[in-house]
Amino acid sequence: MTTTIAAPVSQPPAARPPRPNRAAVWAGLLLIAPWFIGLLLFKLLPILASLVISFTDFHMLHPEQAQFVGLENYLRFFTDQGAGYVLFATIAMALATIPMQLGASIGLAALLAQPRLRSRTWLRTLFFLPSIIPSIAITFMWFGFTDPNTGWLYRFILQPLGLGGANGLFAEGATNLLFAVSSLWSIGPGMLIMLGAIQGINPELHEAARVDGAGPFVRFFSITLPMISPAVFFALVIDLIAVFGGVVLLDRGNAFSGGASPYDGYLSFIMFTRMDLGYAATLAWMFFLLVIVVTAALFRSARRWVFFPDAER
Repeated sequence: MTTTIAAPVSQPPAARPPRPNRAAVWAGLLLIAPWFIGLLLFKLLPILASLVISFTDFHMLHPEQAQFVGLENYLRFFTDQGAGYVLFATIAMALATIPMQLGASIGLAALLAQPRLRSRTWLRTLFFLPSIIPSIAITFMWFGFTDPNTGWLYRFILQPLGLGGANGLFAEGATNLLFAVSSLWSIGPGMLIMLGAIQGINPELHEAARVDGAGPFVRFFSITLPMISPAVFFALVIDLIAVFGGVVLLDRGNAFSGGASPYDGYLSFIMFTRMDLGYAATLAWMFFLLVIVVTAALFRSARRWVFFPDAER
C-alpha cells in the first residue's frame, strides 16, 4: 500500500497596499493648510507663549521691563486669597450645576424614550432649541427677567424670598440660584447623548426584568442607569470642563467684584485691570493643571462605576 503526499498548495503572494497618490496627498494637505495655520498661529503658539510669560513679571503697559522671575508667580498663587476664593467658588458652582444638568438630561431622555409618548420628535426639538441660542442673547434675556424695576423674576420670586440686593446688585444666594437655573438651558446635547444611549439598550433586558416582576423604577436604576453609564461619564467630563471654563453672568459686567464671579473672571481682572499678564498666565496654567488632575481622577474612578460591555468579553 502506497501513500501519496499531497503537494502543498501554493498561496498567492500577498497584495501590496497601493501607494498613496502624491497628488492626492498634496491636495489634502493644501485643503487643511488654513486650519493647520490657524491652529499653529492662534492656538499652539499663544499657549506656549503663555507658558513662557508665566515665568516673567510681564506688565502690559511696560513690556520692555519684563524680567524672568522663575517660580515667583506660582508661589504667589498659593498665597493669593482672591485666587483661592474664586477657585472654591468655581468648585462650588460645579458641584451645584453638574448634578442638576446630568439629572435633567437623564430625566428628559428617559421621558422621550417612552414609546407611548406622542410627538416625541417635536418635544426633542423643543428641548434642544435653547442650547443653540447664543449666550449673549441668553445673558440679556436673564438681565430682563431679573431687572429690579421691570423683571418679573425679581419682583415675584427673588424679592419676596429676600434674595434681591441693593442698587440692582443681586445677593450671593440669588446669583448662585440664577446661574444654576440658567445652566439648564444648555442640556440639549447631553439629553440627546442620553437618549441615544437609552435607545441602544437591548429591549430584551427590560422584558426579562418585567417578567421577573421588576417595576419601572427598579428597571430604571438597575438596568437603564448601569447600561448608559458610559454616556453619563462622557457628559460628566464635558460638563465639568464647561463649568470650569466659567461664564461671567449676572454680575452686571464687573470682571471681578468679589461675589460669585468664577475663576476666569478673576483672571480677566488681573490681566485687563491690573495689566499683570505674567501672573494672569500663571493663573491660567494652574487652572489647566487642576482640570487635568480632576479629569484624570474621573477616568481612574470610571473603572468602578462605568459599565463597558466590550471590556467584559
